[in-house]
Amino acid sequence: MKRVFAVVILFMMHGSAGGGEVMERLHFLLGEWALEYQIPKSSMSEAMTGSGQGVMRRALHNKYITFDYHCSLGGDTTEAHGIFRWDESRQIYRYWWFESSGAYDTATCKLVDDGTLYMNWHGSVLRQTFKKMSDQEVFLLMELPVSDGSYELVLKVIMKRMEELSD
Repeated sequence: MKRVFAVVILFMMHGSAGGGEVMERLHFLLGEWALEYQIPKSSMSEAMTGSGQGVMRRALHNKYITFDYHCSLGGDTTEAHGIFRWDESRQIYRYWWFESSGAYDTATCKLVDDGTLYMNWHGSVLRQTFKKMSDQEVFLLMELPVSDGSYELVLKVIMKRMEELSD
């Protein structure tokens, strides 16, 4: 019984602590963003452009970061909601994504350096990277592997900071 109680206490401490400090490393993503979509002609689509707005903010005592955005692209409009969270047991970030079309997916993420977040999507072979270009600009790149071992760019979103969020 003592052992079970100790495990429960450790679980409660683990669940209530941590996450906030590690989530702070994603601070470069926080803010309100103007989104400029650039889709080059690729094996996945014709070339097109679009625009939108998004906001990334802390949630639930800084244990999560949410990403809400909407965009117009190729005559269609869409909205999406994403959630980042640190997975202490695996030492990785996790991401859940939900789109207004009903599409959804999950990804595991690694912070490569203080301004580069690499994402590996579970439902496809696509890779996605958030790359800080400056305090006011982040690029989101989505790439598809090709037969020679390289990657083909299928989406570039230029995120220009409209406002930084402090809470």
